[in-house]
Amino acid sequence: MKVLVQTKKGTMVGKLFCEADSFLIGKGSACLVDLSGWKVSKCHAEVNKLSGGVFVREADQKYPIYVNATRIMGEYGPLRQGDKIGIGDYIIMLEDFAIKAEPEKLLGGVVPVEPALATSAVPIEKEKINIEASSLMPNDDAERRELIRAWKLKIHASLLKTMDLRRTNISTLNDVELRALSAEIISEAIAKSADFPRVLSKSDLARQVLDEAVGLGPLEELLARNDISEVMVNSCDEVYYEEGGRLIKSDICFSDDKAVLSAIERIVTPLGRRIDESSPMVDARLKDGSRVNAIIPPLALKGPTITIRKFMQEKLTIGHLIGFSSLNKEMADFLDIAVNQRLNIIISGGTGSGKTTLLNALSNFIPDSERIVTVEDAAELKLNKPHVVSLEARPPNQEGSGAVTIRDLVKNCLRMRPDRIVVGECRSGEALDMLQAMNTGHDGSLTTVHSNSPRDCISRLEVLVLMSGMDLPVAAIREQIASAVDIIVQQTRFACGSRKITSISEVTGVEGNIVQLSEIFRFTQSGYNEDGRVIGQFEAMGQVPEFYEQLAARGIAVDLDIFSRRQAG
Repeated sequence: MKVLVQTKKGTMVGKLFCEADSFLIGKGSACLVDLSGWKVSKCHAEVNKLSGGVFVREADQKYPIYVNATRIMGEYGPLRQGDKIGIGDYIIMLEDFAIKAEPEKLLGGVVPVEPALATSAVPIEKEKINIEASSLMPNDDAERRELIRAWKLKIHASLLKTMDLRRTNISTLNDVELRALSAEIISEAIAKSADFPRVLSKSDLARQVLDEAVGLGPLEELLARNDISEVMVNSCDEVYYEEGGRLIKSDICFSDDKAVLSAIERIVTPLGRRIDESSPMVDARLKDGSRVNAIIPPLALKGPTITIRKFMQEKLTIGHLIGFSSLNKEMADFLDIAVNQRLNIIISGGTGSGKTTLLNALSNFIPDSERIVTVEDAAELKLNKPHVVSLEARPPNQEGSGAVTIRDLVKNCLRMRPDRIVVGECRSGEALDMLQAMNTGHDGSLTTVHSNSPRDCISRLEVLVLMSGMDLPVAAIREQIASAVDIIVQQTRFACGSRKITSISEVTGVEGNIVQLSEIFRFTQSGYNEDGRVIGQFEAMGQVPEFYEQLAARGIAVDLDIFSRRQAG
């Protein structure tokens, strides 16, 4: 009979013609079909050709055997054409005149083992199938990953050598032409490799080498997935991604540290930024707006490290956030009125809590007739408005000069006739300039601050103002904060990955040298659901904001019922 062996993904790894009526499968020396891997026993299965057909039998009850994805116990048969025997990470198919296309009565049942079948397989002279460990799937066997990495390096070196021999000037080629030329050379190199392993896919390897040569390597596959929100490269062979708020280790890897460094350089070079030993850290962005942070040795001990916060292709609105249970409709209506009435709003939260996403969503409430100037360290805000001017800070050059800080840009944007100023994040002395702008006629400004609660946000702003170098008394700083800031929105990322607005507070003034806060809405956690996700209620705290009372006094229709102390949803 003919024995075909392939991996569970369909890669053919072995084939032989057996003249014996009985043989063993496993990783022992007596096995005709010699497999590898921790899921395979020394004597895993026995195949017997009898008068009633071909049967497969368990040889070691500790290690399962599957036929057509169903585990068998004892003996199974007779087999029919197309039946797939699953052992470890392999699929084995048998072809023989005794294996009929239609099943007989015994098919699918468990047949008692005959005493005669307990004897060992009949020795034959045919050469055994010896499936090396490198034929296992990547997430089960490190040897396969090493084999892929070695061949990626080999083909990549061949690509560079061929381009050098052809005297190719890649500076004259655009991205499409360079990719097409590289793909052609890579395909030629693989086709000419007589010793190319059968266990590897030529098309997959060609794609991986091409991505590393002219793209972001294996990250291209992860960045193309819409369900992934963040990608983290800890080292060339350790890549994680965030899906549904949970961190998952990927089975993809770079060929070496040079490949990771090349990917970083392809990101930062078009932006006029650099990364080297003298400047080993950089913030940048991809073409789609995704935020990138990279750090290399000697600061990164395990090798070049990349963190990519993916930019969502679909622009999220408040409606989307309500659908994600990040807030409820009453809170959204309140924020709509607050932005329209030109209140100064600070979004507070930790790293990855969704501050920028919320800031983008709130910008949809700004009237289209207003001029908006945005200031960021690395541009990632995508305001869906017609009249937006975007400014981005610049790091120093190789001589250490030429830097333009966020504080410089905030000062400059005051001369650009803005109706609204939006600062991506206050993290240093620019907080003082932002507060002064809010206090000098630029109402309706928006910014974000790293802090864990509205009260912490006030303290954080005090520290940031002191970082400006101005020797101001704390009392004066608090007066500035209370006068400039109207609303603090607290955004929180929970351990399960969900992101919610946990508090909306109004700044009501200074009393006894303490900035007073009045909480308007709150999220109260009540536990976790069966999926481990946080559950709770959004509640109104019964406090009516001062500006709502002023709007009502001016005859503007506002809904005061949303502040009634009750569970808001």
